[in-house]
Amino acid sequence: MQSVSAQFLTALTTSHSISVSVAARFAGVTTVADLPVAEGAVTVDRGSKVRRTLSLTVSDPKYLPWAETDPLAVYGQQIVVSRGIRFAGGQVESVPLGTFRINEPSGDPLTGPITLTGQSSECFIIDDKFMAPATTRGQSTCVEAMTTLIRQTLSDAAIVNTTGRNPAVAIVDWNAGSDRWDAVQQIALAMQAEIYVDAIDRFVITDIPEVLSSAVVWDIAEGEGGTLMSASREMSRTAVFNAVVASGENTASGSAPVSAVAYDLDPGSPTRWGGPFGRVPKQISSALWVTVGACQAAAEYALFDATARNVTTSVSAIPNPALEVGDCLRLAHSGRKELHIAQAFTIPLTAEGSSSLTLRGGKEETA
Repeated sequence: MQSVSAQFLTALTTSHSISVSVAARFAGVTTVADLPVAEGAVTVDRGSKVRRTLSLTVSDPKYLPWAETDPLAVYGQQIVVSRGIRFAGGQVESVPLGTFRINEPSGDPLTGPITLTGQSSECFIIDDKFMAPATTRGQSTCVEAMTTLIRQTLSDAAIVNTTGRNPAVAIVDWNAGSDRWDAVQQIALAMQAEIYVDAIDRFVITDIPEVLSSAVVWDIAEGEGGTLMSASREMSRTAVFNAVVASGENTASGSAPVSAVAYDLDPGSPTRWGGPFGRVPKQISSALWVTVGACQAAAEYALFDATARNVTTSVSAIPNPALEVGDCLRLAHSGRKELHIAQAFTIPLTAEGSSSLTLRGGKEETA
């Protein structure tokens, strides 16, 4: 969760006034400091290649773009969004929700409104497909390789590694036309991490979240003083596995093909290999795994997520703009307390409406 004051978090559980700022920017310069917002929302989703997306309706038709340099045109113009709380004394505390490249503005030029969508900065890397064969040759570490690939597109990109790790990167080649962002994500996965663009437009390399080792950052509870409005729950065996086969084949490095297997052998596990759940292996591969040890580490790392219960809880709650996907949340309802990882959520840009959250995991808290 983004850093906010205790006063901010307390205010979220009571009646409060919101403050929303939506500004237009072009070539690093603010062109409109405060766009008139009729409605809109920011969606944050760990399962999407572009983590943050914006839908926005601007009420004033004068902002409908005509020229390439107009504030809401599509030639690199961006929208910067934040939402916060206006306290009784007039003080405002806001948190950023993202910086978004503008897509597809449209509207009636006489009466408006103008609708548009936006995407966080992964979209620049996705668009910049390799124009010629590319390689990690000459790069020493995973972070160095990712930084090179990103800054070939965005020369001033801020890149932050929060994992405390930076292993050596294997030599791997990509063909012309390959997806640059896929290549970056492959390298992050090779160091057992993920990479995304955060609310302040940084490329962040971080550990893949898991509910057992994460600290709870926010409570969603029913009843007086709580933020829960409604919830639904679904359990499925889809995407649950009890073995992971990791293989690596890398012609660029001249290495022989390698592989390794990790099994769920815990006798107390409901998904144990050979138990009532059955045998359900998952195959993963990467050219960045060039040793049996690397494959074994990848398989064991993936097994933890593969055996996790596929429980999805959908929640409607009072919006907390400081949340990040990957946060560990405590959900208290129906007489139970469960810990979940925030997989996706939507934050509205008006006072009306709730926040929709998709939570994964569902480990019951007994302490």
